[in-house]
Amino acid sequence: MQLSEVLDKNLARQFIEVNVLINRNDPNYVRPLDKDIHAVFDKNSNKALRHAEITRWVLKDDQDRLIGRIAAFVNKKYKNKGDDAPVGGIGFFDCINDQQAADLLFDVAKHWLMTRGMEGMDGPINCGERDRWWGLLVEGFEPPPYCTNYNPPYYRELFENYGFRVFFNQFCYALKVHDRLDEKFYRRHDKLAADPHFSARHVKKSRLEKFASDFTLVYNKAWAGHGGMKQLNKDIVLKMLGQMKPVMDERINWFTYYNDEPIAMWINLPDLNQWFKRLNGQFNWLAKLKFLWIKATVPCSKFVGLAFGVAPEWQGKGVDAYMILEAAKLIQDKQLYSDYEMQWIGEFNPLMMNIAEGLGTRRTRKLITYRYLFDPTKTVKPHPVLLFSKEKKETTDL
Repeated sequence: MQLSEVLDKNLARQFIEVNVLINRNDPNYVRPLDKDIHAVFDKNSNKALRHAEITRWVLKDDQDRLIGRIAAFVNKKYKNKGDDAPVGGIGFFDCINDQQAADLLFDVAKHWLMTRGMEGMDGPINCGERDRWWGLLVEGFEPPPYCTNYNPPYYRELFENYGFRVFFNQFCYALKVHDRLDEKFYRRHDKLAADPHFSARHVKKSRLEKFASDFTLVYNKAWAGHGGMKQLNKDIVLKMLGQMKPVMDERINWFTYYNDEPIAMWINLPDLNQWFKRLNGQFNWLAKLKFLWIKATVPCSKFVGLAFGVAPEWQGKGVDAYMILEAAKLIQDKQLYSDYEMQWIGEFNPLMMNIAEGLGTRRTRKLITYRYLFDPTKTVKPHPVLLFSKEKKETTDL
């Protein structure tokens, strides 16, 4: 077997090809857009690389056939609650069902991380935001949402045989859009709906600057300073919304106001992979034209939750139920979508899992973030459970 570090465009192309070859016979596989993978390793695209170092390898057999790949990174800002030693990351792992080949990939990543002072590695994870390419899929082998990891079932055995142990489990939740929610949601909604000071409205693409301000205000109240998350500024949010604009559905992005002051938000996107799966990983100018035609002619049946938050002073007062049911008046009545799926919630966050399950959802997929410690005498400890005060209970990523 031959292991090569990716140092040129040809090897970068082969790094993409490995994933396609491994999954080519799986009808549920959706090829990621090449640009989204390349962006992780591009300092101009991935802001995490300002304080991180990353590399990747491809593996070939003796007949020069591609059989595996892996990436490794050191991120100065990657730290989990309870960590008492530096831990690096691995991701974008793909391999044939061969333990020797998998061990070779894990070994090269381990040695690279050790030379940089790391004492363990988590994976498969992303060098960047946790809403992308995070965790190994072990249950729910259905077509994945956009930028969600998908892999063959045997990967679990490859990881665990090497010595990786579960750091935390991740769960995704879904529901049928037209199902009636628990009666408590309607009672809580009706109480606030009777107060004329409350209002809820969906985003307008023509007023993105206004909604960027609203997003920034709610986000900084609900998330900043919690779990290491930093404050956002309006310009960053406006850029983010601008990038979402071509695929944004105004009708599934909602804000709640009290006396016209934003107090809550619910941000969603259509399940983009229902369209992107027809592009075979490409997004050049020709593919973009094809995408516009597909988007205009092929209905999308599912939307995916990105963020859900309530300002702290309004948590525990029914604002979540009010916003969801105000949005439902449009989403259900217009029959915009048939399915809804939330992004993953870690088992270390039982309060947020309870909120998701309270909506009457079902678990659609389970992923695992593994940890491997380089010192064999040490035992992997599960990610500590997050403890929230009562007033934090309605803030979550959905």
